[in-house]
Amino acid sequence: QVQLVESGGGLVQPGGSLALSCAASGNFFSMNAMGWYRQAPGKQRELVARVTSGGFTNYADSVKGRFTISRDNAMNTVYLQMSSLKPEDTAVYYCNAIGYTVLREIFDAWGQGTQVTVSS
Repeated sequence: QVQLVESGGGLVQPGGSLALSCAASGNFFSMNAMGWYRQAPGKQRELVARVTSGGFTNYADSVKGRFTISRDNAMNTVYLQMSSLKPEDTAVYYCNAIGYTVLREIFDAWGQGTQVTVSS
């Protein structure tokens, strides 16, 4: 079983910066893609950014140039550096990880979510 523990988040003024981190633990064979999703009130959960074990990244158009995702494979940790934050970035941010268990079964794990609020 894979557990994801998120940290960071909070309240920040528009134009400010915030960093999130997510550490994976448990017994697994490989950790492939790790990423961040977000869900604002009344909206569907959407992909923010994702990074593969090989370092390939993709971002939502709305955050390109403002957010940076990175990953420490040795620590099974993924980070999201958010800059130039806007009120519309306000949401609950969820960490996600996809990989294989020791039984070579695919897992799709989620963190508990962390609130990011951008407001003056």
